[in-house]
Amino acid sequence: MAGLQPIVIYPPAEDGGRRVRVGDHFVGMAYGLLDVVEFLRLAGLEDVDEEWVRQSVLVEWRDGGPEAWEH
Repeated sequence: MAGLQPIVIYPPAEDGGRRVRVGDHFVGMAYGLLDVVEFLRLAGLEDVDEEWVRQSVLVEWRDGGPEAWEH
């Protein structure tokens, strides 16, 4: 289950997108919190929303928090 795996949001790329990894798998390039929420739902974490993504200790934000989407 995705909820037991670390979730890493990488630093913003040149286009403002951030790579998202769940466990050992890259699940996509997010351009906002709604993208992250959708990737996590697709990875099996059904009860997530934007607030959960902002506050969860399972989410590691690298080089900027949940509001940093531009390089």
